[in-house]
Amino acid sequence: MSYPVTRNRRLRRTPGLRGLVRETVLNRYDFIYPLFVACGENRKEEIPSMPGVYHYSLDRLKDEIQDIVDAGITSVLLFGIPNHKDELGTSAYETDGIVQRAIRAVKEWAPELVVVADTCLCHYTDHGHCGFIRQDELTGAAVVDNDRSLELLVRTAVSQAQAGADIIAPSNMMDGFVHAIRAGLDEAGFEDIAIMSYSVKYASAYYGPFRDAAHSAPQSGDRKTYQMDPANAREAAREAESDVQEGADMLMVKPALAYMDMIRMLKEQFDLPVVAYNVSAEYAMVKAAAANGWIDEKAVVLETLTGMKRAGADIIITYHAKDVARWLKGE
Repeated sequence: MSYPVTRNRRLRRTPGLRGLVRETVLNRYDFIYPLFVACGENRKEEIPSMPGVYHYSLDRLKDEIQDIVDAGITSVLLFGIPNHKDELGTSAYETDGIVQRAIRAVKEWAPELVVVADTCLCHYTDHGHCGFIRQDELTGAAVVDNDRSLELLVRTAVSQAQAGADIIAPSNMMDGFVHAIRAGLDEAGFEDIAIMSYSVKYASAYYGPFRDAAHSAPQSGDRKTYQMDPANAREAAREAESDVQEGADMLMVKPALAYMDMIRMLKEQFDLPVVAYNVSAEYAMVKAAAANGWIDEKAVVLETLTGMKRAGADIIITYHAKDVARWLKGE
């Protein structure tokens, strides 16, 4: 017995037909490329757990920025590696801090690039937590002082805006951080600077290589008291709704690969751009498998990022961005 060819099969018959009816299409404007900027000179040091990703000193960063522009990438996310750390993370909000200097340099070299500044303290504190640490009066345990931390985060955000950042991206997960930063930016005259909130940020095992890259692993304990439990979904909706009410301009889900359902939920529930962070371990696993010849790197990366966009991501932060931009141009 034979069956008639279905409509779906007819529309899959040739590459041209498949392209004509393709529902989800990646383009270079979808991507933000993360960069790690370090103190010192003549530094371009590959991060062992993230092949192809480097620490750059400012004198080596210019060539990388030109390469990014040539690839067609339109936005970068800057993380700083300071030369000193202390309990207050003072390097995060110094006028001549490493990220502030990098922002000014990038805006001079490539004014058209959208510069996103990660706003957190964990890279800059000697204890590796995302805020100010105090002793709990009842238990004696070290805990993050939420309100004191907000004061430092506002100072950081304002200093980044003063340096020329187009978008502030707070990743600290303190309660009320969007409201505090929005108020601080507005008071300082930066009403036009957008906030890309790490709204749904899980306490994930997928961050391991990033913590090597940013030298930001906690020296004691973990971040489970202020980052989300990976098992929770309704909590994500509450976190995002709070950020919307406090003035966020974009909502992020981090990590992306194991949380496609959260990307879809935010897309359906909120009328703001949704950002997916394709994080370090997601990148590293692909690189490791490709290096062993187990997968086709290009095919897997394009399929994964297409899946994130199909789930609802308007913007994807990814370490694959330069490669993908060149693949999409046919290079």
